[in-house]
Amino acid sequence: MPNLPSGTVTFVFSDIEGSTVLLKQLGDREYAELLAVHRRLVREIFGGHHGQEIDTQGDAFFYSFGRAREAVMAAVDAQRAHADATWPSDATVRLRLGLHTGEPAIGDEGYTGLDVVRASRIAAVGRGGQVLLSDTTRAIATGDLPEGVKMRSLGERRLRDIDRPEPLSELVIPGVTVTAESTAAKMEDDLDERPWPLGPSGTLPGAAPEIPSWVQKTALRLIPEGQTRDVIERRVLDAVNEAFDARRARLSEAKPRPRPGRRARSASRSSVADEIERLKSLRDSGALSDEQYAQAVDRTLSGDG
Repeated sequence: MPNLPSGTVTFVFSDIEGSTVLLKQLGDREYAELLAVHRRLVREIFGGHHGQEIDTQGDAFFYSFGRAREAVMAAVDAQRAHADATWPSDATVRLRLGLHTGEPAIGDEGYTGLDVVRASRIAAVGRGGQVLLSDTTRAIATGDLPEGVKMRSLGERRLRDIDRPEPLSELVIPGVTVTAESTAAKMEDDLDERPWPLGPSGTLPGAAPEIPSWVQKTALRLIPEGQTRDVIERRVLDAVNEAFDARRARLSEAKPRPRPGRRARSASRSSVADEIERLKSLRDSGALSDEQYAQAVDRTLSGDG
């Protein structure tokens, strides 16, 4: 990937808060119109501040900037542009942006290293309307903020896959509304939103946690590109439940026996779903590796658990 900013680089990850909710509200046609406007605004604004687009997935963008000030100005301008834009059906569109400055390695497929992961994780804990900065970016940008913009410390926050809590700061941008915490918590489709890990030429090569192979294989058949990890796993879980019912039906036909009642079938399916959710929680907490998680799920589905 040629011409990438090197040395000290500021990464920016952005996405639309509640994008799945918006898709459901607007439908395919109007959401496509919304997405087209969003992409145009981001590319025009970030490009105008000398940002380099590294990758995009759905409504999410990954950019790099040679200067932290340019990245901050681009983030502020993008928030203001989205707040002022006219959206289909008067929808409310709010961005979440995370910025981090570091000195990443550059390989054949682009940037690698923890600086990329840290920037992505900072964006993931944000709410609509927020621009979150790592402590490194804050130190560089303080005293050189766009007119009217202020900096506010949020204290230390836990970031997924980062060992130590990260001190974060927020840009306070006049005219840009930030989603209340209580409202953000209700957006179940976008909770803990993380981009689908990309292939060899993707956004986070060698950096993003891998989705277990059984999920990837099923998702590639069932799920449109650009969905988040949690959405993928929920839909795959639905597919697993359907497969479980189909497997029970085949076994019943092959070996005649009294058919269980509806309540019994539902209880069996529910127990499998509950066990997979329990394993997922263990994986997310770090108690299980992705490989251990995948093996445990395989055992659960085969009835050997």
